Amino acid sequence: MEKLLPRRLHAAVAQLGPIHRSDERAAVVRRLMALLREAHTRGARFVVFPELALTTFFPRWWITDQAEIDRFFEREMPNAATRPLFDLAAELGVGFYLGYAELAAERGAVTRYNTAILVDGNGRIIGRYRKIHLPGHSDHLPEAPFQHLEKRYFDVGNDGFRVWRFCDAIVGMCICNDRRWPETWRVLGLQGAEIVALGYNTPLENIHHREPEHLRMFHHLLSLQAGAYQNATWVLAAAKCGSEDGFAMIGGSAIVAPTGEIAARTLSEDDEVITVELDLELGAYLRRTVFDFARHRRIEHYRLITERTGAKAEV
Repeated sequence: MEKLLPRRLHAAVAQLGPIHRSDERAAVVRRLMALLREAHTRGARFVVFPELALTTFFPRWWITDQAEIDRFFEREMPNAATRPLFDLAAELGVGFYLGYAELAAERGAVTRYNTAILVDGNGRIIGRYRKIHLPGHSDHLPEAPFQHLEKRYFDVGNDGFRVWRFCDAIVGMCICNDRRWPETWRVLGLQGAEIVALGYNTPLENIHHREPEHLRMFHHLLSLQAGAYQNATWVLAAAKCGSEDGFAMIGGSAIVAPTGEIAARTLSEDDEVITVELDLELGAYLRRTVFDFARHRRIEHYRLITERTGAKAEV
């Protein structure tokens, strides 16, 4: 392997244990601030928090009162509840990724998104991603052990998959179910993403069919490792996990190297910080060799990826 010039970023994943339906925003923000302080103490300049990090995973409940649903959404960011987190980030000089439910007014209409933002070390929002691959269902499934109503409560994201320059690295964002789709990773990879930050809330149980529980973690890590390796990028994946009001979610927060190797992983289903000094030149080396897209990709043979949505047998 050729000698690489050092270009490093000390980064952290801040996992959250359960947030219950009765928990107040202020209490959750205090937990986020404690995790941010710990990450800073350990040298991190960038911290990734989970998907929907300010509330419980409310899509598990069938709710018909729109006002009750909207209590889980943020109308502005930062707001009074979250401002202390932004102020602390500016004080410490640490940037972060934060997932939350966003209520927006666009072209005279109210829209609701499963959103993540990228905040720099001055406490300023420099990037936003709205979840594109919404899982679950929109109708009521009374026989299911719980609901998964992201398709009911959220609009499909309209920002696309983008990257931003942050801490001398190119950073992309995605959320939860996006990690299962190779198109997510490749679109970010084609923009030179060196780091992909993602938060997730993944139920332990598959509501549609009986599935061995170990497969939930296996498929989660498989998605992270394949996406990292095939696009030569670091992956910072933060879970909100544990049992929220009796509903279990997987942990497995991880930092994955561009080689596909797991560099760090949480051990608990509670609030926990893991850190790694990311060698950004490792991904650059792989993008110059085995995954040199300009030399090796053959887009003339990939037309079906954008021309067809569903699978169709033709033989």
